[in-house]
Amino acid sequence: MKLLLRYPLVAGTIAALLAVLVLLLSGQPLIAQVSASIYALAVAAYLAVGMVRRLIGGQWGIDILAVTAIVSTVLVGEFIASMIIVLMMAGGTALEDYAAGRAKKELTSLLERVPQTAHRERNGSSAAENHANGQHEDVAATEVRIGDILLVRPGEVVPLDGILLSESGSFDESSLTGESLPVDRVAGEGLMSGSLNGEAAVRMQVTALMEDSQYSRIVALVKEAADSKAPMVRLADRYAVPFTALAYLLGAIGWIISGSPARFAEVLVVATPCPLLIAAPVAFLGGMSRAARGGIIVKYAGVLEQLSRIKTVAFDKTGTLTYGRPALIGVRTSGSFTEDEVLGLAASAEQYSSHVLAASVMDAARTRGLVFESATEATEFATHGVRARFDGRDVVVGKPKFVAESAPGVTETELASGELAIYVGVAGEFAGSLVMSDPIRREARRTLAELTGLGVTRTVMLTGDALATAEHIADEAGLTDVRAECLPPDKVEAVRALPVRPVMMVGDGVNDAPVLAVADVGIAMGARGSTAAGESADVVIILDDLSKVASAVRIGQRTVKVALQSIWIGIGLSVALMVAAMAGYVPAIAGALSQELVDLATILNALRALSPGRKGAGTKLPGQKADVGATGRPVSRLPRSAERS
Repeated sequence: MKLLLRYPLVAGTIAALLAVLVLLLSGQPLIAQVSASIYALAVAAYLAVGMVRRLIGGQWGIDILAVTAIVSTVLVGEFIASMIIVLMMAGGTALEDYAAGRAKKELTSLLERVPQTAHRERNGSSAAENHANGQHEDVAATEVRIGDILLVRPGEVVPLDGILLSESGSFDESSLTGESLPVDRVAGEGLMSGSLNGEAAVRMQVTALMEDSQYSRIVALVKEAADSKAPMVRLADRYAVPFTALAYLLGAIGWIISGSPARFAEVLVVATPCPLLIAAPVAFLGGMSRAARGGIIVKYAGVLEQLSRIKTVAFDKTGTLTYGRPALIGVRTSGSFTEDEVLGLAASAEQYSSHVLAASVMDAARTRGLVFESATEATEFATHGVRARFDGRDVVVGKPKFVAESAPGVTETELASGELAIYVGVAGEFAGSLVMSDPIRREARRTLAELTGLGVTRTVMLTGDALATAEHIADEAGLTDVRAECLPPDKVEAVRALPVRPVMMVGDGVNDAPVLAVADVGIAMGARGSTAAGESADVVIILDDLSKVASAVRIGQRTVKVALQSIWIGIGLSVALMVAAMAGYVPAIAGALSQELVDLATILNALRALSPGRKGAGTKLPGQKADVGATGRPVSRLPRSAERS
């Protein structure tokens, strides 16, 4: 009953068809013919209105074939065939919805698990008392605040991001990371909202509000992706004119050969366009679902078509090609300053910065047990550094030119390949520098080789780092081009100027948001990336894994391939049936029924986009010769200050 109410045209057509059959069996063929004809023409008129509206809007479709087929079968007296065509058209919508639901399974499964409530410990009782007496209150997850203590029971979804307070716990993070095995966490480690608790109840402290938690961000992206419309869902329309012309031509030839207008109607019956209209949207939804299963959220279905054609890939360095967690390897002091004093003051200033290097400086200071001072005022200068005032002393941390503006006498530190320096000025005097190193990701070179195998001809690094550091990382990764010492506007202009398109940009930070937006396809490494970068990007990778970039391109290529295959299967089968109908071998009723089989074949093929396909197809493996950039790589240096990307 629910299905009949959902698809009233299907229900009405079935009822009308049964009524016509009853009339025929009761010996009233004329009434049956008139009734069926009126119903079929009414449906044709309804379809024609939508067709005309699209034509006025400049969208040429192949709905005209369906309307012509219904009208022509009514005119030649094939009223049963006309009813079957109407049923086929209505049934095609139902089949498409079913296939779309199957294709969206991975997307919608995330939406169904959104945590709604949380078990919060009441204030005023100790943890032991709360645990023993059940002093917890069930509150909406949206009401939980940072610092609240929550109880997560066995088998429950972690509602918000937080830190584990219990001694240990086991969590299923497959819906977030794709990792099928449970992950063990110990006290003090972070918990991601959306992960599933194991067999023991655990306590956690909330570190992010509902709207800022990892799972909520993923769900928001998934919902946006699920609701998107692809420019390519009407992919078949580009074949509309030649296909329609061919159908009319074959129908006319059949009419001339046989001398009967019924032959024209029989050809048009098998030329109805359901397979062509269904194939592309089902394949694209399948591709989006396949990507989501691998931790890749494609925000708009049309992005998959762009991904399939990518020729140039540009990468940010810090946090993208490298891990983005630079470690302190040394403190160089100047004048009377000690190492701990330089590091402590730098960390105190960096606590007011959102830059990825700031977190590393603070971590290094905490490791040494240094206490942070509170500033009376602090200002961050994007991509340059931060200035803060402590007890009347100005502390400036960042690039050498930026620090030199407040503390003359800055001496640039000699660095080995892969190292970077953060400079510190205190009360107008150069205090020293912090030498750090951010290693390249293990999967970086393999990812570049896979992209080359997928047809990418140019790879570029866009970074604010010094040229020497950038070149070192580029050599290790196998990049073909380096643009060093870039500010955010420089990156935007560099991407706009890249000649081989489409261009894909991969980044993770706030300063990457503008360039992600201007690229043909922007990919945000969202595991630790900023909200701004995620909002500007077309694709968000929710895992801390660079190889997913190559996976996204591969899924895009397979999705388009399956969509086009499905369309051509529909066209091929329809043309074969049209030729047979033109020769008089396919009566109208048989032709209408055969189209349902064509629909089914098209849908089943389009659903192949859900599968990964033949492993390694079209991709050079890491062991194959695909290395580039070790020699002869063009390098350009932009006139900007260095070392804080």
